[in-house]
Amino acid sequence: MTETSHYTVLARRFRPQSFGDVVGQQHIAQALKNAILGSRVAHAYLFTGARGVGKTSTARILAKALNCPHAVDAVPCNECEICTSISSGNDVDVLEIDGASNRRIDDIRDIRANVSVKSMRSKYKVYIIDEVHMLTTEAFNALLKTLEEPPPNVKFVFCTTEPQKVPDTILSRCQRFDFSSIETSSITERLRQIAEAEGYTVEDEALDLVARRAAGSMRDSQSLFDQLLAFGDSNLTADDVHRLLGTAGDEQLTTAYDAIVFRDPAKLLECLDDTLNSGVQLSEFFNQILGYTRDLMVVAAGAGKVSLQSVFNSQRPVLQEQAERWGMETIVTAMQILAEAKTQMGRSINARPIAELALIRLCHLGDLKTLAVAMKALEQGQPLMVRGGQTGATPPSPERTNDTQKKSENQPQNAVKAGQTGRQESTVIDLNDRNRREFLSQVIAKVEDKVKLHLSSSSESAISGPNQLEILFPVKYDLSRRYCEKPENLRLIENTASDLAGRPIQIRIKVDQQAVSEESYEPNEPPPAERPRPVPADLDSVSDSLVHQAVDLFKANLVKVQPLGKPSTNQEG
Repeated sequence: MTETSHYTVLARRFRPQSFGDVVGQQHIAQALKNAILGSRVAHAYLFTGARGVGKTSTARILAKALNCPHAVDAVPCNECEICTSISSGNDVDVLEIDGASNRRIDDIRDIRANVSVKSMRSKYKVYIIDEVHMLTTEAFNALLKTLEEPPPNVKFVFCTTEPQKVPDTILSRCQRFDFSSIETSSITERLRQIAEAEGYTVEDEALDLVARRAAGSMRDSQSLFDQLLAFGDSNLTADDVHRLLGTAGDEQLTTAYDAIVFRDPAKLLECLDDTLNSGVQLSEFFNQILGYTRDLMVVAAGAGKVSLQSVFNSQRPVLQEQAERWGMETIVTAMQILAEAKTQMGRSINARPIAELALIRLCHLGDLKTLAVAMKALEQGQPLMVRGGQTGATPPSPERTNDTQKKSENQPQNAVKAGQTGRQESTVIDLNDRNRREFLSQVIAKVEDKVKLHLSSSSESAISGPNQLEILFPVKYDLSRRYCEKPENLRLIENTASDLAGRPIQIRIKVDQQAVSEESYEPNEPPPAERPRPVPADLDSVSDSLVHQAVDLFKANLVKVQPLGKPSTNQEG
């Protein structure tokens, strides 16, 4: 017999043998252990969860803890004949049944016929039915009576990945435990233990790649890791994992997404072609791009504690820069485009053009963040500004934005220093009464897009004192006025004005009273100065208390009192 004939897959050799070995399901293991110690073991359990998270292994451990004659505190010895036979699946009193291949009513009738037979050498007879949801309706019905009144020495453990397919009549007779997906860090640590036991040296990045690929399944990670050990030598790297999986490395992903974010379709197509020629599978690469977009969304949302799925955490600063440049609105739209393209690729025999089309569409996504602001402005009846006479222009890079903000925060002091030394880094416009309108236009042109949109709604400016500029807003643009009055926005406007004037400038935001008076009469009416002023009425002669309250509330002048129900004969105003 050759050496390879003794080979056993990792998933079986490193299967957990006691409750303490179960990874990621400690809460379930502890509950079962306490039930055994307290003699409160149910007659039927339902273990649910994704594949490879420990359902069947936990069922075997439960059977060993119940039947092992040397168990201490619900911990089996794993050395006696009962423990070894249960672990191998050959024990005569612990029967493992595949629900997919033994799903008929006759198979359940066999269980019913044998369930009353006493166990041969163990305290309990345990039936473990895997994929129990595959049983037919008739088989479930045949199982009901046995579940409701089982013999005291019989225990049932049902395992399933689809609990919604199990009838409620079965669910109500079982204690249910939901197995969660295993955390990537827990899988990584377990793979590291296996590598040490097998005598392999594996990079942490390689272990992390395998763990992320398993998507919460310990068995999948061990099967993939087993394949990796057979694929490489004694020293395994992340590149070995990428070659095995047909996936792209972090550098290839970030380079491709840089081309997308900076709207360079030629570079993007070249990057895609080079990546596929290096052995990366198109479907894998597209899934990675989709996962990368998801990571951008996580970073844009500010969820710093949520782990990345497509790249290592060391790439988070790169994603932060790309997310700031793109914005959440654009990222969400990109995910929708990629998800739709992925569905189309699954139905097509030539998926590459679909993938290329989707990626090029991402390159041509406009600045949706600015578009959202513009749409809100349209809804509020505010004017729009077209930057540079074009739509969809490339937004400023995060580096420039950050530099501008840092410069603006220190600008008043820098401007004073520049005025004292006579050295100025940029063109300075002297603020005076003759050029105040031009000065305001330059300030509007230099502020950020969000503030620019609202500041452009101003109607006039005035110099109200030394180094003091008043910016006036019509009443109908009161929302923009209040937006510019916010401390952070007002500070940005003042810093921009100070930078432009070469000295500290104080900004005051006010309502344009002239615009208010002009809006208070119709265009076909004479200006207020030309209209005859109404003669105020004598307030003391009015006895109605409501009139007095209205005058006090609105600080008004009483012109005329018209009793209700009596039409006015005065045609004025």
